[in-house]
Amino acid sequence: MERRTIGTGALSVGAVGLGCMPMSWAYSGSRQRGEESLRAVHRALDLGSDLLDTADMYGPFTNELLLGRVLKERRADAFVSTKAGLLVGDQHIVANGRPGYVRRACDASLRRLQTDVIDLYQLHRADPEVPVEETWGAMADLVRAGKVRALGLCAVGARGGRRSGNGLYDVTLRQLRRVQQVFPVSAVQAELSVWSPEALTALLPWCAERGIGFLAAMPLGNGFLTGTLTPGEGFEPDDLRARHPRFTAEMMAANQPLVAGLRRIARRHGEDVTPAQVALAWVLAQGPQVIALPGTKRECWARENAAAAGLRLTPEDLAEVAALPAALGSWD
Repeated sequence: MERRTIGTGALSVGAVGLGCMPMSWAYSGSRQRGEESLRAVHRALDLGSDLLDTADMYGPFTNELLLGRVLKERRADAFVSTKAGLLVGDQHIVANGRPGYVRRACDASLRRLQTDVIDLYQLHRADPEVPVEETWGAMADLVRAGKVRALGLCAVGARGGRRSGNGLYDVTLRQLRRVQQVFPVSAVQAELSVWSPEALTALLPWCAERGIGFLAAMPLGNGFLTGTLTPGEGFEPDDLRARHPRFTAEMMAANQPLVAGLRRIARRHGEDVTPAQVALAWVLAQGPQVIALPGTKRECWARENAAAAGLRLTPEDLAEVAALPAALGSWD
């Protein structure tokens, strides 16, 4: 597994990590099986996909508890990334960036994860009622206390601001400039995929110029770019894709050329190469500081995703991806 670094502290991680959210949050509840997810985590670690990305809100709390069962046995094999700053209620999610809350949230995450230190602690969302410098300062105190090794920020993009085009990450860039004055940012997490490449315009270059790691969330387009979803098949009511404009039957059918293009490229690289692996390889090709975080809850997918780190796309492959039609449907 290729290694990449996060931040100036040169924390080393595999080029493909494991997004753990689908194991207990946001996707079909009937398909969430704890033992199967545990096997997926173990397999990912075996293959060098050691960055395990979670958050206290996933579940809420159950995702961290699940990972804690693995970390109790294999803490030395894992790079643990979790997040704080969002509270989940009945039908709503609110931000909480008060310093006292951040400190309590960190202690609670440490207990659930069964570890004495979090490798990367990320601010999930800034609280509009609290200056982000105050929240970040509390997180920096956690580093000084030895509870956290590095800090990261999750970007507010299309899903937060419901805007597209130029200026999509302006809010995040302003936040980054402010918190960077308080304590170094080691990583930024934002959506990046063949069908959501907006971070390439300003956010990724900002990170590259400063040696800041970039965690590419949803690199498989919530599963669409794997080519395994059927238009019109539908989703369970608790699945976030049931409300996503790109997952209506009409939009899924209209966006099939994207999957077809990835499939063409995959065939050129071998019978066993999948569209998902091409999609991940494209993400990794965007820069040496980029780490892909595909959401995974099955062992076979963890194996397939890890293998994508060894796939090298040619200049012709990259040009073909660039020529694919832009995805239809958005959060606008």
